[in-house]
Amino acid sequence: MKKAVVLLSGGLDSATTAAIAISQGYDAIAISFRYGQRHHRELLAAKKIVAKLNITEHFIVDVNLSQWGGSSLTDTSMDIPQEGVQPDIIPSTYVPGRNTVFIAIALSLAEAKNAEAIYLGINAVDYSGYPDCRPEYLAAYQKLASLASKVGVEGNTIQLVAPLVEDSKLDIVRRALSLGVPIEDTWSCYQGGEKPCGVCDSCRIRNKALIEAGRPDLVSG
Repeated sequence: MKKAVVLLSGGLDSATTAAIAISQGYDAIAISFRYGQRHHRELLAAKKIVAKLNITEHFIVDVNLSQWGGSSLTDTSMDIPQEGVQPDIIPSTYVPGRNTVFIAIALSLAEAKNAEAIYLGINAVDYSGYPDCRPEYLAAYQKLASLASKVGVEGNTIQLVAPLVEDSKLDIVRRALSLGVPIEDTWSCYQGGEKPCGVCDSCRIRNKALIEAGRPDLVSG
């Protein structure tokens, strides 16, 4: 059975991406990261999603990006923004180099496991302005993947697949519902309380889409 590595944060987008990979005939290998984020609720969510989607291999990798800070997701002295997405402003929740590091490690895992693809839940439409969530970023990384691996040099480049990159959050919610993604088990909130805060950028975008999709019962916070 063909294999794909799926970057699984525990949020709605990554869970939907995992379900898409499985629906497309891949044996999914999940990889999550303990990168010094301010809470581990999303990792607990990732474990639940792995169980619900019957994924048999799940790697949790330690890469402590909080050592040098630079993001309100890794530095608890910084406040999580609650004003909503601001046009043309990259918010403090951007983690410097996060996707670049994560994809590099996922490429190592994929090559070691003979996987032919890496599925990413990045999104360039309803997102917070992160530079490493754009199609042009992914295209550049794809070129690097072809140059930086044995399989790439041999002509079998591992493909970086971002099925949600052009979707709105409403599109993503609809796809999640159609694929039976356990939305109630996902965690997208930037905070780590007993329940999602409902006011951070991620919660606002998610809740709005759930309401528009006719599922206010899944709104949290």
